[in-house]
Amino acid sequence: MTRPLHGLRVLDLTRLLPGPFATLVLADLGAEIIKIEEPQGGDYARHFPPLGGRMSAVFAALNRDKRGIALDLKRPEAHAVLLRLVATADVLVESFRPGVLDRLGLDWATLHAANPRLILCGISGFGQTGPLALRAGHDLNYLAIAGLAGLTGHDGAVIQPGIQAADIAGGALYGVIGILAALQQRATTGLGQRVDASMTDGVAGLGLMVHAREALTGRPTGPGEDDLAGGRLCYRTWCCADDRWLAVGALEPKFWGALCQAVGRPDLMPAGYAEGARRAKAEAELQLLFASRTRDAWVALLADHDVCVEPVLSPAEAREHPHAAARGLFGRHPHPGEKAEFFHQFPNPMLLPDHPPPAVVQPAPQLGQHTAEVLASLGYTDQELAALAAAGAIKLRPPTA
Repeated sequence: MTRPLHGLRVLDLTRLLPGPFATLVLADLGAEIIKIEEPQGGDYARHFPPLGGRMSAVFAALNRDKRGIALDLKRPEAHAVLLRLVATADVLVESFRPGVLDRLGLDWATLHAANPRLILCGISGFGQTGPLALRAGHDLNYLAIAGLAGLTGHDGAVIQPGIQAADIAGGALYGVIGILAALQQRATTGLGQRVDASMTDGVAGLGLMVHAREALTGRPTGPGEDDLAGGRLCYRTWCCADDRWLAVGALEPKFWGALCQAVGRPDLMPAGYAEGARRAKAEAELQLLFASRTRDAWVALLADHDVCVEPVLSPAEAREHPHAAARGLFGRHPHPGEKAEFFHQFPNPMLLPDHPPPAVVQPAPQLGQHTAEVLASLGYTDQELAALAAAGAIKLRPPTA
């Protein structure tokens, strides 16, 4: 069955994580992605260790099912090439700092004139406007300024989050939402528009409950103090006898009460919600309880009870979990010319059950792998391609590479 975005062409000028993740989701929904990189080295993520030959494992995972061309937008000869591509495209995604496309002579007015139906999505750290718009940053910075980095930790100490929530949830996924909304409106108006996907703005929404509570009570929330970040003993992780961890999410009394009954300690029911001076004693009791068995022993004991308890899995364990296998979440694919198979993941494999992910994964492109193929489809002759390559505007890969 044809996937929902089949026939949609997306030009991807992004690099590193947020933009490539966004276009990866669009690829899984059926869009054609043309990844455009500078000829001198390309996307920085190509070189992130570990390498499976010449290609980074991270780059391979983020850029499967995309075609790649090498185009130097700093050269005027490349502008005409990009605008010919824009005329055939539905969406252009970029992750430069605000103003970079303008300085390159590829501002919104120019792109819109080349294709009035084009949707331009800019994924940036702080957004296209505002006093921080031009500031450099990374995921941790965006979490910090959104008021969320300081929520994770304990005993007053902040612990750095282990995943890139701002990059992916704040930037990539909000970018996809904006693109899909703009496509829906274009179906009515016939016109494209700009999408301003700020990683800071997007990730701030993840703290909605914390902001709402603080705004009403006026009480600040320190590391580990929020009910869902360690504040409630019935909703946190506990170390087990084998130094592995158990995730107890028994927030509601019905779940916590059922857990206490299942382990033969109904007397611990108040401990899950202890506050003030009673909290330290309750925490010590629960630490002793969960340290009395191994992680997997707890999982086995509680498997038949409706108590919101799961093992804290390592990434390797998660990849092998039967539920992940049943959902078709992870896989591996070969890459011609590289030394190893590469990992891939479908961000939302069952989001649309009638439109499953592709049975065959196309490997991430080598730098400039599809330049000749894509530009030839626009009408460029071999002589014109050779002239562009000689001018440094494009990079052509040898046919055998």
